[in-house]
This record gives sequence, C-alpha cells and structure tokens, in this order.
Amino acid sequence: MAPQYTEHETPYGNAIFYGNLVLGRVAVQRGNVPQASQYLLAAGATPGSASLESFGPNMTLAKELLEKGQSEVVLQYLALCKKFWKMDLGKLDEWGATIRGGGIPEFGANLKY
Repeated sequence: MAPQYTEHETPYGNAIFYGNLVLGRVAVQRGNVPQASQYLLAAGATPGSASLESFGPNMTLAKELLEKGQSEVVLQYLALCKKFWKMDLGKLDEWGATIRGGGIPEFGANLKY
C-alpha cells in the first residue's frame, strides 16, 4: 500500500516503517529470525516521516531480535535510524554502546507505540 502515499511524505514513510515492523514481528513469532532481520532493516530504510523524525522508531522488533542474539543487525538498524531520527538526543549512540557491550538497552517509550 505504501506506493499510494508517495506524494505525501508522512504516510509513505510511516507505511514503509510500520509495514515492515509488523511483518518482522510476525516472522519472529514464526521462528524465522533471518526474515525478521531483513524486515527490520527494511523498516530502517524508510525515508522517514514527521513522527519518526520527532519521536523516533518503535524498537519492539529490535528488542525481540536482540533477545535472539541478533546484535549486529540491530546495530545496522540503529545506523539507518540516524538518517531520519534527528531528535534522538543521543539515544541511538547510547543504545548502540549498550548493545556493543553485550546488553539490551532500556528502550523506554520507543517500545510503546
């Protein structure tokens, strides 16, 4: 459905992001971690939107993949998110440091929407 929104940045960026997020979560539930990882990266490749630029990405799929040992793909996702999340207040770097240290960040509000 995303192509029908290409003339409007916010719906298009959100459709790319959240569509891939949902597909990735379904893949995790089905035990297909490689496919879920691909969806996470596709979500991060969104051109962004006003809400993603302000509030940032939902990190639920990233957390699920970290719990499955997929730290490298989540670090790639964080790097993609830097392209659209301009108001992260250092959270992406903080989360990346926690992951590189072997931990799972406290994603706070970025798990709730």
